[in-house]
Amino acid sequence: MTFKRIFLALLILLLLIWAYFAAALNWSYSTGERAGWIQKLSRKGWVCKTWEGEVALVSLPGTSTVEKFNFTVLDDQVAEQLTQLMGKRVSLHYEQKVGLPTSCFGETRYYVTKVTQTSEVSLTPGVVVQTGPGADAPASAPASQPGY
Repeated sequence: MTFKRIFLALLILLLLIWAYFAAALNWSYSTGERAGWIQKLSRKGWVCKTWEGEVALVSLPGTSTVEKFNFTVLDDQVAEQLTQLMGKRVSLHYEQKVGLPTSCFGETRYYVTKVTQTSEVSLTPGVVVQTGPGADAPASAPASQPGY
């Protein structure tokens, strides 16, 4: 009789713990977008491997202050997209999760779920830095004129 009660109590406890983690992983405290340049992405963890990354954000155009946004990625496909866009300006869609008690789910509370490459940066009205395809190509030299 007591064995059944202990077993039932442990089963209920495990179900409550499972329900808590399921709710914490599926519920977002907040969602948002951050834009910047991907600086770092690595797979970390002794037992639970997660992708951890860093994006450099520019707080004010023309200043040297760089804010960093650290994030976690659980989806390997999103991590592959981030790897392909390394060093490029991107927009990250993230969800902030709270209540996850261990670092087994990631080192940060910010979980990136989607990434898109952005094509240009507006520094000031009328000044735009191209970051899309062809932006890294050197400017073409002016056509030479025949000598006289």
